[in-house]
Amino acid sequence: MATTTGSNPYKQDVFTAFQAVRKLMANGNDTEQVFRIMRALNGPSMPRNFNRLLSTPDGRRMVYQRIELAQRLSDPAYVARFAPGTVGAAYRAFLEQTGYSADGLAKVSNLDQEPLVEDAYMWFGRRTRDIHDIWHVLTGYRADESLGEAALVAFSYAQTGGKGWAFIAIAASLKSLRVSGSLAFARAVLEGYRLGRRAQWLLGEDYEKLLHEPIDAARTRLGIAEPRRYLACNPVQEWTA
Repeated sequence: MATTTGSNPYKQDVFTAFQAVRKLMANGNDTEQVFRIMRALNGPSMPRNFNRLLSTPDGRRMVYQRIELAQRLSDPAYVARFAPGTVGAAYRAFLEQTGYSADGLAKVSNLDQEPLVEDAYMWFGRRTRDIHDIWHVLTGYRADESLGEAALVAFSYAQTGGKGWAFIAIAASLKSLRVSGSLAFARAVLEGYRLGRRAQWLLGEDYEKLLHEPIDAARTRLGIAEPRRYLACNPVQEWTA
């Protein structure tokens, strides 16, 4: 998601990112700071990923249609239609377990209460935001604890090249090392980055189709491997839908 700092919408703002990450490390539930970091540092990755999407036939179609995923995923009737065992069914269970919602994430991310802008780049930024929780489902990283979020952030950096993701992953790993004296957290986060590098490019997926795929088949097709170091830190967490 691009920052609006200065005249260049893709300029990085490291000072703002440092301020936000300090607040986030003090309060891990302050989700607003995540989006401040994204806006401050992820700008240069936006045109690169958008152009990559445009280089594919499905991507050009999706850009032409510009479907707002947050609207679809916030519709209970839409979410209820997915068959058992599919990515969509796992996403539905995720929403029920966490109490999260796609429109809730959208509201938190809209820091300046800006109206919806009919612009292809801005649509792409919203789409990248809206698939975050689907990536939780696909990777198996839990959203309700710090390691799951940090590992997915590292996975997201590998997928998108957005430096804001790397900034958060490194800060969370350093905080864990300082508090626990153990490298287990950092190793699981690094594993997330490596798994993201090996997986197919998830930003190019048609999520309306993907949600109907059996989740195990989708993980295999996309090259999303089991996060073994993460699961070792979370023995009650299983690699299942």
